Amino acid sequence: MEGEVVSETGNASHASTGAQTAAGHLFTAHDVTAVMPRHGGGETTVFQGLSFHVDGGEVVDLTGPSGSGKSTLLTAFARLNVHTSGTFALDGKNSDAFTPQQWRINVAYLPQTSTLIGETVADAIRLPWTFKIRQSERANEPKDMLSDAHIRATLDRMGCQDIDLDRPPRDLSGGQAARVSLARTLLTKPRVLLADEVDAGLDEENADKVADLLKLAAQEGTAVVRIRHRAPDGRATRMMVLKDGVLREVPLPTAAQVAAAQRADVVGAASAANGASADGNATDGNGE
Repeated sequence: MEGEVVSETGNASHASTGAQTAAGHLFTAHDVTAVMPRHGGGETTVFQGLSFHVDGGEVVDLTGPSGSGKSTLLTAFARLNVHTSGTFALDGKNSDAFTPQQWRINVAYLPQTSTLIGETVADAIRLPWTFKIRQSERANEPKDMLSDAHIRATLDRMGCQDIDLDRPPRDLSGGQAARVSLARTLLTKPRVLLADEVDAGLDEENADKVADLLKLAAQEGTAVVRIRHRAPDGRATRMMVLKDGVLREVPLPTAAQVAAAQRADVVGAASAANGASADGNATDGNGE
């Protein structure tokens, strides 16, 4: 179904092309195509002709089967994937008007596992600033360093009071490392944040904290797109499904459905943990 986008009503329509505009949307993508090389030769078209938009303040959940191309789609939006193409715009300004570095500052991709480099948490958070990724449009902001006080205040506001700035990043738990990586990205003030299953492998408590940070970012004007394999948590403003090359918007679950799904998720996690204890095998927790 080339170039097909299906609305939540189930009616199919052809995707708009790059020549058409979606005035008023913060971020738009048109005619997005991914053709990936196969192991052993040849190519595979993962999807073709997809369109998407998101506005500041939204949290859009991107779901779908493993291997459907969700991560590929997000890396296309961030202009990180040489095997993808499309027409992208931020505030109506075509991505070609940005340098790749400028685009990735504004449209930030956060991978499932981020590397925290530095002797301390504070050093790891300062890394993007040390590399001077900030551009002249924000020349009045500090480029080389952030004060410990500013980092501390930001982490505290994000609910990260348990994270010591002087602690080596290697000593952080998985949940703490995920939150530090997210906080580091948010400190660079992206307009759009593409979160690629950043809660994978986390327990429910830490996954909930990460979700709170993403919701806070949206409340402060960032457009958030997050890949999820967990039960719905009620924070999304829209939900999309990518399957068989079609990007489909579906209705959000009701509050009752969210509660029921979360109960089932907890029960399933407990059963998996008990099963792992019984046979001596650890569970992956990745979901993909």
